[in-house]
Amino acid sequence: MLKVLICDERPLISGALQQMLAEEPDLEIVGVADSGVHAMILMRSHHPDVVVSGPRLGGMSGTDLAVQLRDAATDSKPPLVLYGVPDTESGLDEALQAGVDGLCADDAGREELVLAIKAVAQGGAMLGPSIAHRLLSWFRQSEHPAVAEPGPLATSLTSRERQVLTLTAQGMSIDEIAEELFIGVATVRTHLYRVKSKLELRDRAALVAFVYQRGLMQESGDDAAD
Repeated sequence: MLKVLICDERPLISGALQQMLAEEPDLEIVGVADSGVHAMILMRSHHPDVVVSGPRLGGMSGTDLAVQLRDAATDSKPPLVLYGVPDTESGLDEALQAGVDGLCADDAGREELVLAIKAVAQGGAMLGPSIAHRLLSWFRQSEHPAVAEPGPLATSLTSRERQVLTLTAQGMSIDEIAEELFIGVATVRTHLYRVKSKLELRDRAALVAFVYQRGLMQESGDDAAD
């Protein structure tokens, strides 16, 4: 049973999310917050496994809440799914840099949202289809496309670390990466720790952004052959 905290300043939206997720037998709604302060209080008392937030909360945005969770001085830092991502490139970039683990458009259905919740709860990442399409269009139309040369930080990675990095950027969970590469879960965690240390990145969202910005995704096939 996954414990879920819903955060949105609009009662109509938070009520709809409650009703939508209540149909899932393995999800439990442990609270509903209408402000950032209220959300942080409920997180300390209920320890949710996943936070689902809308783009606006009383006193802060959903991305602001993601930053607070990322920087909180506590061992309990639940992943966050942002529901209703701003329809701009800057909004997507801000969400990724803030450490959001799942991104869903405001027209996402119950199945997509549930998949996102379960994916981030398992240590993975999730981009809704429309979000993924917008990101791809953004990078393809950019005046400054991803550079072919990955740079000294990326070249410091071993072949296996690059594999783990690119699979992570594809949204695979730690368990899925272990199965794909025929290695243990603990080994995947070790590789991810080393990758974050070498690249000086703090979370999964930053890793995803790094891979696409440096053009590393297209090299994943070459890494697998090494």
